[in-house]
Amino acid sequence: MDIEKLERQFAAYFNAKSEIVVRAPGRVNLIGEHTDYNDGFVLPIAIDRAIWIAIRPRADDQVRLFSLDLKTGSAFQLHSLVRESGWIEYPKGVANELMKAGYPLRGFDGIMAGDVPRGAGLSSSAAVELATARAFAAVSGFEWDARKMAEIAQKAEHEWVGVRCGIMDQMASAACKEGYALFLDCRSLEAQHIPLPGSVSVVVLDTSTRRGLGKTAYNLRRSQCEKAAQWFGVKKLRDVSVEMFEEKSRKERGLNKEALKRAWHVVTENARVLEAVEAMRNEDMEQLGGLLNASHNSLQNDFEVTNEALDVMVECAREQEGCYGARMTGAGFGGCAVALVRREKVQEFEKAVERAYRSRLGLEAGIYICKASEGAGVVQK
Repeated sequence: MDIEKLERQFAAYFNAKSEIVVRAPGRVNLIGEHTDYNDGFVLPIAIDRAIWIAIRPRADDQVRLFSLDLKTGSAFQLHSLVRESGWIEYPKGVANELMKAGYPLRGFDGIMAGDVPRGAGLSSSAAVELATARAFAAVSGFEWDARKMAEIAQKAEHEWVGVRCGIMDQMASAACKEGYALFLDCRSLEAQHIPLPGSVSVVVLDTSTRRGLGKTAYNLRRSQCEKAAQWFGVKKLRDVSVEMFEEKSRKERGLNKEALKRAWHVVTENARVLEAVEAMRNEDMEQLGGLLNASHNSLQNDFEVTNEALDVMVECAREQEGCYGARMTGAGFGGCAVALVRREKVQEFEKAVERAYRSRLGLEAGIYICKASEGAGVVQK
């Protein structure tokens, strides 16, 4: 991001000079899909694509924001919030939850821009939420607490936007460290930073297909998982081991086949995340890649959240020399896959996947070679 250009845009739009620039990154989840709202385990990295906001504090309670990407502006009063529609509902929801949590907020003017692809499963919405929270912390003078801000952003998405997301996206955007993956227990929110081996590149593969998360089967999958947990007699599917699943599902009836398949994915995916953490610690890329492959197969066959484009993209990636493994990432139904690729092979990999994907589906792949980046912060000039 060209910070000076962002500041020039601020000056042109508001006829004043911005004082602070904040940023919050998108994320790609290496493994642990649809486990977060089941109190399970995830292993994301923050990517070097983010949302930036140039801001100037105001003396009143008005927030004025202009999105350079959408070429549209909006405004709201902090103490007379009204739920409407559109992109501004994410910042508005964050403001609402911060005030409910007792944070005294000050208004600001802001210019927002980003390079996290929208609807791609890279958590552009969480990046907007955490960038907004970082902006409020900067102008209002309260201390930044990554975990608390992630929880507030999640509540904003639940209560204001209406998407029952898990905590992973917000925690990754808020709390990741450069060069590390975030091993997160979504029940306790205990987090460990696991070094990303230098021999491997994380490559995001955009299928150029999109889904509207609120309009997909995301909430249905979540409901099925909740019903399965009740059937197993536990709070969340996190509490079901592979052995427990096999024993109960063999002996008893009463849960429909679809819900049972969803539960099997979650139970085995949690086990895969734990194995993946050990593989990363041991720098065993072959094992880690195999776990990514198994994760995709489960998301395709048991959780049923892939689509043709995702499955073809993963096939194209797996066929290339130097690819350890690949899988869809994000909620699914379109968006992106992620591949782990031997660093010295990554340029050849990129070109070969582009050709293969175009040949099979006639679509252009967006390919991003990502670095594990820092979580939300104030940009130092």
